Amino acid sequence: MADDLKDTLSTAAPVQRRSLLKGTAGILAAGIFPAVHAQEKIVLRYLGTAVNQDKAIAEKFEKDTGIKIQYVAVTTDDVTKRAVTAPNSFDLIDTEYFSLKNIVPTGNLKGIDTKRIKNADKITTLFTTGMVAGKAVGDQGTAPKKTIFLEGEKSKVFAKSPTQYMSLIPTVYNADTLGIRPDLIKRPISSWAELLNPEFKGKAAILNIPSIGIMDAAMVVEAMGIYKYPDKGNMTKKEIDLTIKTLIEAKKQGQFRSLWKDFNESVNLMASGEVVIQSMWSPAVTAVRTKGIACTFQPLKEGYRAWASGFGIPATLSGKKLDGAYEFINWFLDGWAGAYLNRQGYYSAVLDTAKAKMEAYEWAYWMEGKPATQDIKSPNGDVLAKKGEVRDGGSYEARMGGIACWNAVMDENAYMVQKWNEFVAA
Repeated sequence: MADDLKDTLSTAAPVQRRSLLKGTAGILAAGIFPAVHAQEKIVLRYLGTAVNQDKAIAEKFEKDTGIKIQYVAVTTDDVTKRAVTAPNSFDLIDTEYFSLKNIVPTGNLKGIDTKRIKNADKITTLFTTGMVAGKAVGDQGTAPKKTIFLEGEKSKVFAKSPTQYMSLIPTVYNADTLGIRPDLIKRPISSWAELLNPEFKGKAAILNIPSIGIMDAAMVVEAMGIYKYPDKGNMTKKEIDLTIKTLIEAKKQGQFRSLWKDFNESVNLMASGEVVIQSMWSPAVTAVRTKGIACTFQPLKEGYRAWASGFGIPATLSGKKLDGAYEFINWFLDGWAGAYLNRQGYYSAVLDTAKAKMEAYEWAYWMEGKPATQDIKSPNGDVLAKKGEVRDGGSYEARMGGIACWNAVMDENAYMVQKWNEFVAA
């Protein structure tokens, strides 16, 4: 069955037909088949953050394959905790690549066999080699290429070069920058240094998630010419001290209107005009725009801070559930989900299949940085950009090729969190 399944993972009908043939042999005459078939229905417990758990994706997958997705929504930190302490509590994990340094050494994740992934060879080179359009991008922090390959199916260590086994199959990723209210700032913004510009005193905000917020702060410190970090994603104690000192000084002078933790909080701060410049996520900028308010995801000369998530499989998963997990991953890379995510401003792991499920004008706007030839709408039908508008950050190559660093967990993480809390309390 497993070998047979490899060739047909992404097409549900043949799988269902084989199940029917196996399951119905001696029982159709007895009239009890529907009950047996109902017992065989696969339910996959999908552990991740609520941001990546989309109802429409689960519904479409179940419609296409008959396999049900049961979302288990927890915080980013709790995803890691569960992976480490309760690996039998989920069948599929959706986590960020930087968390793998804490998860993989436990042996709780199974190396994903790329021979069972139909589009494995089409996964963007950003993940496998760290290249976009043939050029290397910044790899400070936890660049996916450092953690995507394992030495074997049961390996607890990352492979230094590509292998048959992946730790996670990439799902969504993007490169973050500052969000601004251009209508209220009324001049060009081109540097991370502007976040601490006294001109925006009381109208700036920074993300209050320590491991990410400190990297935004490091981008600012470098842009201001205060210090150049060998690796913003893995600071020494002295570098952490310098970064936090810079933030505390700015806070004491009243620079920050808010330190936000929640997606909706960031949207409300910007939409109300209480804040005109802040750490921001692309979909949050989109959410402000759908209210008819000017908001820009601002490209900056120093580059972007990138992040990436992927699907992993627990080491103990086997049998039908394991087959179902592979089927979901294959389905996810097959185009529909990729197109759906691209239309929200994220990027998908396999660009070719997503492109095939998007209209030419949508692809030109979202991925090629071309002016919209007609209104651009979200999957829900909200207008995100009007005819003639260009996507912030331009093309895929311009944005993802402009990465300066990646989200990370530092070796000095405990110390960093302690110092970050001092900044929050200051």
